[in-house]
Amino acid sequence: MTSSPTIAPVRSSQVTRKPYPNYRVIVLNDDFNTFQHVVECLTKYIPGMTSDRAWKLANQIHHEGQATVWVGPQEQAELYHMQLSRAGLTMAPLESA
Repeated sequence: MTSSPTIAPVRSSQVTRKPYPNYRVIVLNDDFNTFQHVVECLTKYIPGMTSDRAWKLANQIHHEGQATVWVGPQEQAELYHMQLSRAGLTMAPLESA
């Protein structure tokens, strides 16, 4: 019995890397949180959030019904989402960006 040689598949040296998807943290408008509370929560839990930016987002939440307050990696998004939710803000489910 003769067998033909086995040819190993050629592997490409080029690896395709996909970036991890980003997630959106979205706060929804409600009838019970004050502007001040929303601003305090955003500046407390969202890194780098300024008071001016938080007030603009609070106005957007009020007038448009929602605002994306942070976008980034899933693990951090889950943390910020949980912290804002526990502080009493009304949150949309996390969304892939």
